[in-house]
Amino acid sequence: MLLLFVQLYCTFPLLGKIQNLLSEFPILFAFEQGKILEKIGICSQINFVRYMQGVRTLGADQKLFIKDLCFGKVPVRIYQPKAPSSSQRRGVMFFHGGGWTLGSVDTHENLCRSLARESDSVVVSVGYRLAPEHKYPAAYEDCLNATIHFMRNTEHYGVDPARISVCGDSAGGNLAAAVSQTLAGRSDLPKLRAQILIYPHLQALDFNLPSYQQNQGVPLLFRERAAFFALQYLNGDTSHMEEVLEGSHIPIDIKLNYKKWVSPDNIPEKFKARGYKPYVLLDCPTVVYETMKRFCEPNLSPLLAEDAVIQQLPESFILTCEFDVLRDDGLLYKKRLEDNGVRVTWYHLEDGFHGIMNFSNSDWMSFSSGERGLNNIVNFLKSL
Repeated sequence: MLLLFVQLYCTFPLLGKIQNLLSEFPILFAFEQGKILEKIGICSQINFVRYMQGVRTLGADQKLFIKDLCFGKVPVRIYQPKAPSSSQRRGVMFFHGGGWTLGSVDTHENLCRSLARESDSVVVSVGYRLAPEHKYPAAYEDCLNATIHFMRNTEHYGVDPARISVCGDSAGGNLAAAVSQTLAGRSDLPKLRAQILIYPHLQALDFNLPSYQQNQGVPLLFRERAAFFALQYLNGDTSHMEEVLEGSHIPIDIKLNYKKWVSPDNIPEKFKARGYKPYVLLDCPTVVYETMKRFCEPNLSPLLAEDAVIQQLPESFILTCEFDVLRDDGLLYKKRLEDNGVRVTWYHLEDGFHGIMNFSNSDWMSFSSGERGLNNIVNFLKSL
């Protein structure tokens, strides 16, 4: 039903006004309710959504050992196949999505169990600190430190140190890409085998790329909300949301410097067929840029990393969805990787929307496209 709503929304935008459809999807409705509660001073919008996002415990798994631990100060949940193995297994560091402000190891429990079971891998889900309480680079540092800890202790989990991958969806894809770039230059650790980026959020310079325009009001991630999450992660200040959305938060000279990597010119024409209107570059007041300049750091916007870093990255898998504001982030990163000689497996869900992977194996709502996405990720892992 959600996919039907997405498709109808894209065809007939007025349908987006029908609130009773939103009630089918609690997380969307929670944002609107949370906004009201925040305005009247009862609680913050984010805290209300986190409360509504609480999930039931799935219980034991017949095929997996599941254990909560801490890698240093970072909480993790480890999924290990129970079946004996004749050799060391693959290891997957998983970073959950949720705009750096929402989500947890619990919200992505089903997905991590599926990855561990179906690919016969040891999966480590990282419970990194959330914004705005813990601003950038807290989440990145937690994911990096947890990954390094795991790399140095693989013998405890029966994992081959040469077959460790990082994986994440949405904001988690951002964190996976940033961790992968950081570790690419490390000579004291094993090289990552792969990075798996599921509809990743990879830049905060341009919220007017074709996919942001085409899917600006499409669930589950609206264009305005994508900017909201990025600002929450950056510094917790959303007062310059308008400047971010119109593109006047970064000076023109800096935007032109990055145009070789972040530009609608690098998006294949077929992805502009549903409509795209070029926009005029706007300059940025100095006072605004002073609060936004860290958006240009590769650890926050991995798409902006230098070629020398990109060239060292491991084999990559990128999943994108047609009905997703972040589609073009993934397409642009795919091009950057391929231009720098990195092997890329790309899978595009023509009928997919942002967040669809969390419906995989759901007992209340599932989509065939999400199952296809999961199967392709599993097959990629098995090939490593």
